[in-house]
Amino acid sequence: MGISDRLLGKKNVNGKPHILAVQPGAALPGGEVRITGTDLRPSELRRPRVRFGELEGAVVISSDRFLVARVPQGASSGPIVVSTNGHSSNPHQIKVAVPIADNLHPVTNPALDAEGNIYITFSGSRGQKVPVSIFKVDTNYKVTPFLSDLMNATSIAFDRAGQMYVSSRMLGTVHRVAPNGTMSVYAEGMGVATGIAFDRAGNLYVGDRSGTIFKIAPDRQIFVFATLEPSVSAYHLAFGPQGDLFVSGPTTSSFDCVYKIDPHGSVSTFFRGLGRPQGLAFDSEGNLYLAASLAGKRGIVRINSSGQASLEVAGAGLVGLAFAPGRSAILATTNAVHHLAWNIQGAPLADVPV
Repeated sequence: MGISDRLLGKKNVNGKPHILAVQPGAALPGGEVRITGTDLRPSELRRPRVRFGELEGAVVISSDRFLVARVPQGASSGPIVVSTNGHSSNPHQIKVAVPIADNLHPVTNPALDAEGNIYITFSGSRGQKVPVSIFKVDTNYKVTPFLSDLMNATSIAFDRAGQMYVSSRMLGTVHRVAPNGTMSVYAEGMGVATGIAFDRAGNLYVGDRSGTIFKIAPDRQIFVFATLEPSVSAYHLAFGPQGDLFVSGPTTSSFDCVYKIDPHGSVSTFFRGLGRPQGLAFDSEGNLYLAASLAGKRGIVRINSSGQASLEVAGAGLVGLAFAPGRSAILATTNAVHHLAWNIQGAPLADVPV
């Protein structure tokens, strides 16, 4: 029987399950994926078994033509197989993110330096004093404290020279941080300072979640760049391939948007229809990725330049991502970071035009 017959829902003559697709094609442990195919449920209406490599995942929904299964803890990239009535399906590959650090509290994207070291905040609740504000994860995934004594560290960004900057939503400040972890105030009076990002000319943009995007020139002159609808949590910023600034920020709506702000500060809606959109990043082809819910499913959403959205990674609690060397990504949840071998190249800052 050909694929076209299976797509029409015709059953295999031998009753053997057959997988046609797994969506999305990547997930965090605990994420839910949809498996489509034929003969995916036993005729006795018992639940089928779904194996991720050697581990069995929980079946959330089952029918003859599709299943929803949860990726088990400890799973790794490899084959998914559905078993019914003693028959096993064809294997179908899935990529599973690997946990690399936990007991953290990021609220947006992680950040990577030029050597590939990862920096993640332990932001804490508003006004909470935590022992370590930023942790460093080296290329061997060793986790060490990097920065202390910054209240509610929120967003981290590196300029083109490799200098680190970090915002504090409690203090309304942006701090410049030396490689040894000492810091100094770079800008203050930023309201509830959340997301930060640099353009190619070295201007720093700061999102005040009460409704303002500030632009700080290299000489530290501060301008109001744009105004937006206030966010209930934070603004998240990233520059696109044409030099436009893209901003996400959850509001009281369940149908939120991503804004596009041109270099002159004119605001337009790039995409609407997301739940709680948070950290975002671009790949080398100009596609936007962000942590959000799409059609009720949480994960990493891809929006192409034509404004078409799709869920690319399944996973609860995701708040941001950063592309990493080796065509991979670092994914941040509310308490951990994961590495995903993804075969997607991130866009370097150098590609952003002035």
